Parts: sequence; C-alpha cells; structure tokens
Amino acid sequence: MVDDLTNELIRFISSFTSWESSVVRSGDLTVSEVHAMEILGQCGEINMKNLAQRLGVTTGTTTVTVDRLERKDYARRNHNREDRRVYLISLTDKGIKAFKEHHKFHLELTNQILSTISEEEASQLLVILQKINNEIL
Repeated sequence: MVDDLTNELIRFISSFTSWESSVVRSGDLTVSEVHAMEILGQCGEINMKNLAQRLGVTTGTTTVTVDRLERKDYARRNHNREDRRVYLISLTDKGIKAFKEHHKFHLELTNQILSTISEEEASQLLVILQKINNEIL
C-alpha cells in the first residue's frame, strides 16, 4: 500500500508540475513568481515574512522573487503604517490581471479533478488535503 501510494503521489506531483510549467511558460513569469502572485492574489497585502512562510521558502528567496515581480510591474512594496521597517507586498493592476488568468487555470484543473470523483469523495479529499497541509507541510 505504501509503495502504491508513493507511486501515485509521485505521478500526480510530476503531472501537476508539468501542467503548471506549460501554463506558466506561455507568459513572462516563472513558476516561483506565479506561486507568489497566487498567495498575493488571495491575501491582498502581506508582509515579506508571511509571504515566505506561505511559500515555504526563506525571506531571502522571497525578496528575490518580489524584486523580479516589481521589475515586471506585477507587484509593489508599501511601507507598513504601524512599522515603517516592514514592507507590505501587494499586486499591481497588471499583477491582479495575471493572477486572475492563472487562477482560472487552477480552477479548471480543480473542476477536472472533481469531475472524476463523487461529491462524497471530494469532501473526503478536501479534509485529507487540509489535514496534510496543516500537519506536515
């Protein structure tokens, strides 16, 4: 059972990574930039530390990603009013548009997945993924 599950997880991750790379390749963004934009699009304004935590990378890596998003006019840094040492990152209008376009692909993939399973299985999958994300990722 463990080997079968491992093989299916690897197969899913490989397929998802390939799918996402093909979607991203059509634009001027990298996968890491799109992942950051996905979080910014869902959260609105967020500080660098929280963005890094949500991405599962260091703040140094996140800084590089945000620098590139700023140069491409997808994101901007704003000083936090309460603490001027902290920057809040948000999407520009161009970034919001790109986020919505990319998020649409995620929704389409989710709908494809949901079309292959029952409503009860979808509910179970959601609970299982939430448990995994909260406990080990």
